[in-house]
Amino acid sequence: MDYEAFFQSELEGLKREGRYRVFIDIERRAGQFPKATLRGRGGGREVTVWCSNDYLGMGQHPAVLAAMHAAIDACGAGSGGTRNISGTNHHHVILERELAGLHGKEAALMFTSGYASNWATLCTIAAKLPGCVVLSDAGNHASMIEGIRHSRAERQIFAHNDLADLERRLAALPDDRPKLIAFESVYSMDGDIAPIAAICDLADRYGAMTYLDEVHAVGLYGPHGGGISEREAVAHRLTVIEGTLAKAFGVVGGYIAGSAAMCDFVRSFASGFIFSSSPPPAVAAGAIASVRHLRASSAEREQMHARVAQVRAGLDARGIPHRANPSHIVPVMVRDPLLCRQISDRLLDEFGIYVQPINYPTVARGTERLRITPCPLHTEADVAHLLDSLATIWSELRLARAA
Repeated sequence: MDYEAFFQSELEGLKREGRYRVFIDIERRAGQFPKATLRGRGGGREVTVWCSNDYLGMGQHPAVLAAMHAAIDACGAGSGGTRNISGTNHHHVILERELAGLHGKEAALMFTSGYASNWATLCTIAAKLPGCVVLSDAGNHASMIEGIRHSRAERQIFAHNDLADLERRLAALPDDRPKLIAFESVYSMDGDIAPIAAICDLADRYGAMTYLDEVHAVGLYGPHGGGISEREAVAHRLTVIEGTLAKAFGVVGGYIAGSAAMCDFVRSFASGFIFSSSPPPAVAAGAIASVRHLRASSAEREQMHARVAQVRAGLDARGIPHRANPSHIVPVMVRDPLLCRQISDRLLDEFGIYVQPINYPTVARGTERLRITPCPLHTEADVAHLLDSLATIWSELRLARAA
């Protein structure tokens, strides 16, 4: 078999469908985000980033940077190993205490990424509990799906945010069978929000555990940034709260929070945790500073939500179709992969605006979109330029306007 020909053929198929992913080479500017320097594509130009998951700009916050510099000077670059073999630095211990406090839980456990925390935790719990069945929301992230699949536990997929379908499935299971309901708070592509309290009610009624992915909500919602579960005062009802340090907190890494026994169980049995080198102390130090700042300050959250409302109103005024939702994620709907790439390229090349196209398999075919994430550091001028640029492209391409 000609292996190279096979690889090339598969890649050509992606390109024909408009699904080939192109990395945009940019250089973030500390102190100037969301401005960045474009490298490649006639590099050296300034662009404005409108698709970052650094939702609050904490990746350049002075307190975060100072903490990371201090940790590098004190501890060096790497962690030195896995958490069990020389890789537990005191910064990791402090961060886990801070995260437990953020969610009102007994304990927390840090991972190298949000993907790793979902994969390892769901896989371990579902695999070790005898006869466990996992009820997974149809909109769950790939990391959750993979963790559940690798557990080899029975999986039932309930319709997205559909309480009736979830209850029907729970009611059909034996009372004494272990059950785990896995779902997200804010879904990253559509920006809709789960009915957390109602899911907890069903879990209580049918004796199920709950696993909530708050990746796109921590730092952004609740009086202290504890996520939707904090905003709705239901964090205490959840078995596992999973989050990330790479989005609103602006650094990198993932974590879970819950009871001391649950976290110790995952720490002791999850291969994805046991055999991974721990994140560098500087990363943990930066995360500590970010979590502490956002627990005390709501200014960044308020400014971000104000910018989101401004962008939505501007899109409505210009008839640019976008999916309505109650979150900070603004999906501008294009519904064609080739057109989505064309619009993204024009925004970058002609208007200095970076918005990545989102195509299958991240979203379903026919729902391709530009995923816009306004942040507190976007200026009034940035917003006006984005809206006017989209309106220009919509007119020149004769695209359908929203009613």
